[in-house]
Amino acid sequence: MISFQGVIYGLQRWAALLLTGILAGLGGMLLAMLLHEIQHLTWGYSQNLLISPQTFLQGVTDASAQRRFLVLVAAGMVAGCGWWLLARYGKKRVSISAAVNDASKPMPALTTLVHILLQIVTVAMGSPLGREVAPREAGALFAGGVARRLHLTSADIQLMTACGAGAGLAAVYNVPLAGAIFTLEVLLVSFSRDAALAALVTSALAAWVASLGLGDEHQYHFTAEFAATSLIFWGILCGPLLGAMACLFRRLTQYASSKVQDNWQMPVISLAAFTLLGICAIWFPQLPGNGKGAAQLALSGEISATLAAMLLVLKVFLICAVIRGGAAGGLLTPGLAVGGLLGSLLFLIVGPLFPGSDMESFALLGAAGFLAASAHMPVTTLALVMESTRMDHSFLVPVALCITGAWATCRVLERRR
Repeated sequence: MISFQGVIYGLQRWAALLLTGILAGLGGMLLAMLLHEIQHLTWGYSQNLLISPQTFLQGVTDASAQRRFLVLVAAGMVAGCGWWLLARYGKKRVSISAAVNDASKPMPALTTLVHILLQIVTVAMGSPLGREVAPREAGALFAGGVARRLHLTSADIQLMTACGAGAGLAAVYNVPLAGAIFTLEVLLVSFSRDAALAALVTSALAAWVASLGLGDEHQYHFTAEFAATSLIFWGILCGPLLGAMACLFRRLTQYASSKVQDNWQMPVISLAAFTLLGICAIWFPQLPGNGKGAAQLALSGEISATLAAMLLVLKVFLICAVIRGGAAGGLLTPGLAVGGLLGSLLFLIVGPLFPGSDMESFALLGAAGFLAASAHMPVTTLALVMESTRMDHSFLVPVALCITGAWATCRVLERRR
């Protein structure tokens, strides 16, 4: 028979799950709203609407060349000085993975909150890194705090922390299934019925709570109606190539991250990196921001070969540059952008060999395969691409084949290092 203490603990556990989902959803919603507000103020567009139909890319494009340069220089000062001061005076940061792996290492509240705000501010001002790490950290921080207040076991504290991070991802991008799978595949690296149920409940609840303020929108507008049969063969062929490019991207970003030093170099290099981004943005307004604008151009088939090649090279270089300068952020949306641009270029080269295919479809496969390999999360990527583009079901097979080939190739290349 179930003891009275067992019933009470079960209720505490369910309370922790529900609070994790609600708090992660609120955190993701408020951080997204803060991001939009800073974007509108700094770039001077849609200042009367918090949730605006005008995109960030449109806002940057409409801004003057001088404004683009000055805003990005200011972003470099905020990033360099902010993270240098945080490293010098704040407590040592505890990553989400470290908190999930060891319940005795809680994320320090003040340091984590400052780290989160720095990411949101710099991404809003044009950092080429992603915004998804901030809501994941917020969700993990809240979830860990709730679990400890409710006196859950160490194993359940780890589970709630992981669920909070996945729910934060679900909230900010409105991808409840991808958020749940991310919890299991990337953070817990395991699957059980209880963990799957917890991940699904928290991610679904967080996505719903966030949608009350942000609306029920998907991130990308994918215009291809259905997948041509030839796309299956292209998915098989392009997977290894995307995996090799993703492996190179991982090496570059890891090398840049390994060279970061918490001293006077951080503000200097950060300012130099963002200044270079500001100079490039004068001619290429698609470069500032987390890459959503560039990815959308690729997924809409509205990009030329010259522009795609220039954006691809500059995007990768600038991502590595700001990471070297000490800026923090995610590589999810940037990975989608780089992969989408690469897919567009490949279509312009070999597209005519695949009857019925189009640039949008090639870009979709490029984005999915590259992200799956570069982030080492194939199943999460499949769900993420499905939810964020609302692609037709006919794309499921070619995207899955592409992801499999890319991820497997990247793993093989890394093991040979």
